[in-house]
Amino acid sequence: MFKSYQATNPPRPVTAEPFVDGDSVKKTLAEYKGRGVVLNFWATWCAPCVKEMPQLDRLHKILKPDGIAVLTLSEDRAGAALVKKFYQRNGLKNLDVLVDSGGKVLRGSKVRGLPTTLLIDAQGLEIGRVQGISEWDSDDVVAFLRRRLKP
Repeated sequence: MFKSYQATNPPRPVTAEPFVDGDSVKKTLAEYKGRGVVLNFWATWCAPCVKEMPQLDRLHKILKPDGIAVLTLSEDRAGAALVKKFYQRNGLKNLDVLVDSGGKVLRGSKVRGLPTTLLIDAQGLEIGRVQGISEWDSDDVVAFLRRRLKP
């Protein structure tokens, strides 16, 4: 299923650092409390990140009815315009444009490389992380995420 899943034990609160959406509106992870969250850190220059984006786009559509959000947080310094173009060019229709161009959420989450994905429960606690690429829309992964993250 996951090659590099690591449980966060004990679960820990997520960072309060802000990021911005595609309209430059500041957001924090606290806004997603009450929902499970799959938080993927990525960048357009990261080949493994680019490879898994279509799967994450499908995963968002699959998990949304379950109350689980799939957030892809770009670490591109060029900001939302670059991410919007990337989404259009690659046919990504389900994911929101979210940008952490200053890397504050990345550092606050103690992420050391891309791609890295945090699994956050409905209480806002990181319960695990996956470092590296994964098959996000496989049946096994979807079932695991539903068991662990469904509010």
